[in-house]
Amino acid sequence: MITLADVEAARDRIRDVARHTPLDHSHTFSERTGAEVYLKLENMQRTGAFKIRGASNRIQQLRDEERAAGVVTASAGNHAQGVALAATRAGVPSTVVMPEYAPISKIRATEGYGADVVLHGEDYDEAAARAHEIEREEGRTYVHAFDDPEVVAGQGTIGLEIVEDCPDVETVVVPIGGGGLISGIATAVKAETDARVVGVQAEGASSVVPSLAKGKRVELDRVDTIADGIATRSVGEYTFEIIRERVDEVVTVPDEAIASALVAVLERSKALVEGAGAVPLAAVLERAFDYDDGETIVVALCGGNIDLNVLSTVIMRGLIERGRYLRVRTVLKDRPGALERLIEILAAERANIYAIQHDRTSKDVALNAADVELDLETRGHDHVAELIATLESHGYEVEVLV
Repeated sequence: MITLADVEAARDRIRDVARHTPLDHSHTFSERTGAEVYLKLENMQRTGAFKIRGASNRIQQLRDEERAAGVVTASAGNHAQGVALAATRAGVPSTVVMPEYAPISKIRATEGYGADVVLHGEDYDEAAARAHEIEREEGRTYVHAFDDPEVVAGQGTIGLEIVEDCPDVETVVVPIGGGGLISGIATAVKAETDARVVGVQAEGASSVVPSLAKGKRVELDRVDTIADGIATRSVGEYTFEIIRERVDEVVTVPDEAIASALVAVLERSKALVEGAGAVPLAAVLERAFDYDDGETIVVALCGGNIDLNVLSTVIMRGLIERGRYLRVRTVLKDRPGALERLIEILAAERANIYAIQHDRTSKDVALNAADVELDLETRGHDHVAELIATLESHGYEVEVLV
């Protein structure tokens, strides 16, 4: 297993490539949770995510013949950009295999950093299989996204920065996909402090919890989560052993909580993170693990590379989860003034109308009635409950659609 010395050596190698990212104390999330919450803003890293650290550490140690042959990797997006930039800076040719449904923003960014991009497969694992074929066919060096000691050591430099900027840290919360990030951070943090390290996975891509329960790696049949950056079927072989030894606890969070956390950090901290970046904050806000009032918690916001189309969907889901958006259906008498009366009630309850669909031809209502769907901006779950109760008290039958 890697040691603190390996992480410190990695820091020296990548000093000119990777930024020392800010550690921001969040008054909002501290007040909400009762803890002292700090955000490690790795979304402000070059390429928009932590992956540049591990990729740079690995590529800078290639032999001359390996440099000439080039590198290949597989990635859902962030590692792709890290390898592309690190390879280009080192003058090394790079090919990156990405899943066919990788966000277009990440594909374009990877190409922009100088890599040749190949789209293959439905997820990371199928992309990785194709990348290994290219490795054999072209004699390239495979730069693994997480299951490589030098990559893990590079990611561990985040842990050194956390300890340097927050020496009193008591808990560090880190997302887990393949396990490279948390393995590196845990190595650094555990060697320097008594702090605990908590790992977090999305419920739809949770391989670590069953793996720890069985004492061996478990591979999922499929993954399904908005946190595409950690959507792997299995934790790495090398990283699993480090997690078993150096990570104190691993928990999971649902996509609804991830979306809500993403919206919260965007709205209150003015920081844009991707799904994987919001995962550890979701665990803190949902109290997926126990912590004490006043406990100093550092949350690793690992990346901010989110596709704009995905962002719009996630924001909407986050607003719904927080009671900030409501879609309802009701039936009106098809007579003059019926819709106006409904709108007056909504206005009195301070519900802002985004959209109205008024359909008198629906087969689901009587001939003298009209089907109405309304998209509403609301002010929280209590407001939603009050609004529905008011509508029902005026004789409307209300169906909540979202």
